[in-house]
Amino acid sequence: MDLGLPPLEWPPAPLKIQRGASGKFEVMCLARRKWVALEPEEWVRQHVIHHCIEVLNYPAGCIAVERPLVLNGMNRRADIVCHTTDGQAQLLVECKAPEVKLSQEAVSQAARYNMVLKVPAMLVTNGLEHVAYEIALDGSSTPLEALPLCPAG
Repeated sequence: MDLGLPPLEWPPAPLKIQRGASGKFEVMCLARRKWVALEPEEWVRQHVIHHCIEVLNYPAGCIAVERPLVLNGMNRRADIVCHTTDGQAQLLVECKAPEVKLSQEAVSQAARYNMVLKVPAMLVTNGLEHVAYEIALDGSSTPLEALPLCPAG
């Protein structure tokens, strides 16, 4: 099945894909457990979710996808927020489509969301390039070499 989507710099994810009633491809979201449109950004998001579950050990039920937040009085949505089993947010992820070049604006977008969410680690990815930061309580950031594992709880 040719999806017209590029291979990503994430391990392959065993995704369930079907053609919806509209004839467009849909993917079963690994966290939301429902069929969603398989757009390029969703392709990236599902690979990251798979990595968070299989490698970083976050339970699927502890991963919020398109998590609502209010920033400067405006409704926004964080792509992915991984939580511990006791509900502590650990990792904020901003996903872009593979054809979208990572930029300072994408990192700044995630940082603005994190002013509200106050998550200690942040990842920005288009599936081909990735940048990750540890965020201190004072808001300063340090590049991360590895993403945080879900603490055992």
